[in-house]
Amino acid sequence: MKISFPHMGISYIAFKHLLEELGYEVIVPPNPTKRTLTYGVKYAPEFACMPFKILLGNYIEVLEKGAEILITSGGVGPCRAGLYGVVHEKILKDIGYEFSMIVLEPPLENFRDFSKRVLVLKQKGIRWTSFLHEVKNAWMKLKLLDKVEQTVNKVRARELNKGQTTKVFNEVLKMIDEARSREEIFKVQKEAIDLLNSVPQDFSREPLKVGIIGEIYVVLEPHVNFDIERFLGERDVYVDRSIYITDYVRFAVWDKKGEDHIKKAAQPYLKQMIGGHGIQSVGETVLYALNGYDGVIQLAPFTCIPEIVSKSILAKVSRDLDIPVLTINIDEQTGEAGVQTRLEAFIDLIKQKKYAKEHAKEKEKGRLYESVYGY
Repeated sequence: MKISFPHMGISYIAFKHLLEELGYEVIVPPNPTKRTLTYGVKYAPEFACMPFKILLGNYIEVLEKGAEILITSGGVGPCRAGLYGVVHEKILKDIGYEFSMIVLEPPLENFRDFSKRVLVLKQKGIRWTSFLHEVKNAWMKLKLLDKVEQTVNKVRARELNKGQTTKVFNEVLKMIDEARSREEIFKVQKEAIDLLNSVPQDFSREPLKVGIIGEIYVVLEPHVNFDIERFLGERDVYVDRSIYITDYVRFAVWDKKGEDHIKKAAQPYLKQMIGGHGIQSVGETVLYALNGYDGVIQLAPFTCIPEIVSKSILAKVSRDLDIPVLTINIDEQTGEAGVQTRLEAFIDLIKQKKYAKEHAKEKEKGRLYESVYGY
């Protein structure tokens, strides 16, 4: 059976591993391109958000390659994302594609339904022990992929030769993809991090620190957000992404209270669930401010209601906690050049702000010195 799933950053490496080990022929979803978006725009409702259109286009691309089963995640709450799977299936079948759609809803909402859908993936002849073993291996790969991306962002902000970290990163991804057994994954884990840390760096450099918040898909998918982490990193900015795929899976599958500290941070500004990652965007901005970050960038699909609500609140958070916040809305009309121009202006802004703060501290220190020593 040929199976596929949506492209979401580099997580496809782990999902591909799991499904191949379970005996499926995996059609790896291609990186989203203008072609992908063209498909999505053609068949999606006009006011659907960017993730809806990209995912729809991605499905069409893999169905054209012969995919017979599509796997996707569901959701709960006010956000429309919980209905994506159902609506995508209807649109695709109306177009004329024949396939099966498996929508994995959050198990904490209905564990029995989640279990039934997972059972569909377990092919006959595969023992439960083998099934669980491969699920754990895929989870190890997911965790490693997240750790690698975090390391890349640290190294890239201090690299001596621009672009070298990205080159090593691509080599590391190939190593992780080729690791099959648990022993190989463990081995690659150390080699990958060591390889990235071996990139020549200027440790005397103090990079600007920027947090990335917003809707999960546009935050995780570099081909949709114009590879914002690489762009900032190669301009000496350390980027901390607010969410990774393992966070999303953990909070959805077994750790419902894992985000309580974020929601608590948001409470002075937003107390109720508004769907999507709206409340997280507010809480994470507060935490970035408290942890001394120089700025925050919100990535939001155009028409995304949770992010629109959080954007209006972030203006007050920015004033109260004295942290610059830049919101970038993304849809099919958004151009890379325009986004990069705004990012460069934002970097200049926070750089000047940081310099002014440091200058004021030095001035105050000089005044104190003069009052103590008289000169």
